[in-house]
Amino acid sequence: MDEGSGRSGPGAGQRGRGSRPPRLSTVAGGGLEFAVAILLGVFAGQWLDRRWGTSPWLVVIGAMLGAGAGFYKLYRDVVDSQRRPGADDASDDADRQ
Repeated sequence: MDEGSGRSGPGAGQRGRGSRPPRLSTVAGGGLEFAVAILLGVFAGQWLDRRWGTSPWLVVIGAMLGAGAGFYKLYRDVVDSQRRPGADDASDDADRQ
């Protein structure tokens, strides 16, 4: 359907190569990397808080920095997986013939 018009048209519902959804393995691996990044930030913040006596501020900052780094890594993985032609592209082309 064309956006906003409510009608079907040529190319409606078709996706271009650049709008392919990311693979499940990319998203699942990214979720694990995201969790690890947050945990690293929290543990680093706890260690620094114990050394400098600034509890709980560096834990909070470490968790936020870890979350930001995890989001950025997940974003980069998804963008890269959409740009790079996957191995399943050849099998998709063969199925269409």
